[in-house]
Amino acid sequence: MRSDTNFVIEGGRALSGEVVTSRSKNGAVALLAASLLNRGTTTLTNMPKIEEVNRLVEVLESLGAKIAWAGASLSITPPAEISFETINAEAASKTRSILLFIGSLVHLSRSFDIPQSGGCTLGTRTVRPHLWALEKFGVSIEALTDRYHVAHEGLVAAEVVLLESSDTATENALLAAARLPGTSVIKYASANYQVQELCGFLQALGVEIEGIGSTTLTVRGVADIAQDIEYSVAEDPIDSMFFVALAATAKSAITVRRAPIEFLELELAVLEKMGLRFSVRDAGLSENGVTRLADISLEPSELTAFPEKIHPRPYPGLNMDNLPFFAVIATQAAGTTTLHDWVYDKRAIYYTELERLGARTVLYDPHRVSIEGPTRLKNAEVVCPSVLRIGAMLVVAMLAAKGPSMLRNVYTINRGYADLVPRLRALGALIEEQQADSPVTLILDTDKARM
Repeated sequence: MRSDTNFVIEGGRALSGEVVTSRSKNGAVALLAASLLNRGTTTLTNMPKIEEVNRLVEVLESLGAKIAWAGASLSITPPAEISFETINAEAASKTRSILLFIGSLVHLSRSFDIPQSGGCTLGTRTVRPHLWALEKFGVSIEALTDRYHVAHEGLVAAEVVLLESSDTATENALLAAARLPGTSVIKYASANYQVQELCGFLQALGVEIEGIGSTTLTVRGVADIAQDIEYSVAEDPIDSMFFVALAATAKSAITVRRAPIEFLELELAVLEKMGLRFSVRDAGLSENGVTRLADISLEPSELTAFPEKIHPRPYPGLNMDNLPFFAVIATQAAGTTTLHDWVYDKRAIYYTELERLGARTVLYDPHRVSIEGPTRLKNAEVVCPSVLRIGAMLVVAMLAAKGPSMLRNVYTINRGYADLVPRLRALGALIEEQQADSPVTLILDTDKARM
């Protein structure tokens, strides 16, 4: 995927129809990292074909793994010996998810380097929670200018107290504990959806884990894992939330099918207080037998500002990745909505990008912003920030803003959303994905938009 791809959007249309939630970006990357624990072949079904997955697959191939795609199924056969000298530094540097490889790779080598992580630009995002968690197992990590140097003299089961309830730090600790005989305990663990998904996969590999869904995980590792296994990636609650936000902002009747409802309940509770009308119908379990799904039918609604500040918390709180969607929804809610994005150094600053589309915002500091609504959003041309969820927020705003808009350089969005353009077109959206050096055209025919 070229980084200079643009979205061209003719917004201001009421959308309608059904959309199926795509599979989890964050779950998929954790499972890719975990595949290195297995000396057998791991086949991950329902893999989202997104740029984040593509980059990590390139890293796996450069380490010597054999990769095979068959439709939406991805098979990974690890090499007999890892080759760190040939690691694809360019691919690794484009994703923060490369950090997750540390927890698996420590079982395969006592000393190695991996490239510094990239991904979203959100200010200083410390890796210390990873370092502090893994050092309990005997691992030392030195953060250098362009790489991490990882070393140990032998791993031991341990009790870990996470100083931050981080999703990825929890996953790294799980990966480190998974192949250590004995009992490891991870306290103040994240219980978020991708952590639960990783736990399900590790259990399928024979690792015993107690406390899934809680903040204390007890892990009894298996020294040698060698089995051919097939495991399905679950649905993505952040993808579901994109379409919930689209329905709320564009005042559209949309049904979001197969949404992981347990990871959206608080978001929906806040939106219900804001006046959003919707119904929820049980849709059974995902293929992994764990993730509970529901179909969410949303109706065009008149919204009012939420009376309290909206802020993220570790699960079961409001997901930090969903907070930007409340910013664009707030542009259509009567009154003042205040958002407190305490997790990241400067993501709240990016919310003011909505001003380019006519929103009225007040930035108090790098973490807090208020949005006054309702506002009639206007079309604009904007360069997509290198922050995944902010880019997605701007797509929602442009679809709600009347007239032609352009969002430039959307590689960041394609890191996390699969087949976004065709799924939006199926709802009646007029949106094209075009190369920057192509003539700007837009299909205005309604029937073609639904093709």
